[in-house]
Amino acid sequence: MLTSAAHINGLPYFFNENVNFTNSNHTRGNVILSPSLLSANFANLALSVRQAEDGGANWLHVDVMDGHFVPNITVGPVLVEALRPLTKLTLDVHLMIEDPDAYIPQFVNAGADIITVHLEACVHLNRTIAHIKSLGVKAGVALNPATPLGMLEEILADVDLVLLMSVNPGFGGQAFVDSLYRRAQTLRKWIEREGLSSTIEADGGIKLDNVAKVYEAGVDAIVSGSGVFETSNPAETLRQMRRACEVTKLIEV
Repeated sequence: MLTSAAHINGLPYFFNENVNFTNSNHTRGNVILSPSLLSANFANLALSVRQAEDGGANWLHVDVMDGHFVPNITVGPVLVEALRPLTKLTLDVHLMIEDPDAYIPQFVNAGADIITVHLEACVHLNRTIAHIKSLGVKAGVALNPATPLGMLEEILADVDLVLLMSVNPGFGGQAFVDSLYRRAQTLRKWIEREGLSSTIEADGGIKLDNVAKVYEAGVDAIVSGSGVFETSNPAETLRQMRRACEVTKLIEV
């Protein structure tokens, strides 16, 4: 449990919305761009990877859907294995699946660098996160837009990454859910106050017209699929996204 877990009005202090947050001296790094291959050209995946690299991407986001946890089916470990020799970029694997523990070793063996599981899909989340870390890769936890941030209380100190969904997962090209801004700002303050180093990632509906505001709200890593690969020049779009973020500053809460 986090160190500031005293209770106020029945709520854990750490997650009480009445807490008067103050600005910290936390220095944020450059934005991390993680284009989602969900919207890439699967007939020529190598081309999409090159476009991401040419645009200065840091990671490649791989959305894994099973048709049960979310209403769509996408890719599996075979695709990650095919990607690994194509790039030295970090492979950021997002498991939107039931029973992720059964598949984590396969994705690690295929070459994943980060594995993120959904809080909503894990019965024993601490054990799942420990499992991921024991295999030598970074561990992340994702939350759907309607999942309260307070459910992170017991796991936040143990994860490398928190992925805040800004759409309800399952399909690419959905409209952005505005509550992401508030959630990211709040989560950023919690992480800073506890002296943690967790990366905040956001995924869903992020495009050139809102990427700067998402970064301003405290997000470190930006996932964008259709906002990159469905533009006329994906590499240039990524470069413009980075420039847009570089001129922003963290919003004060």
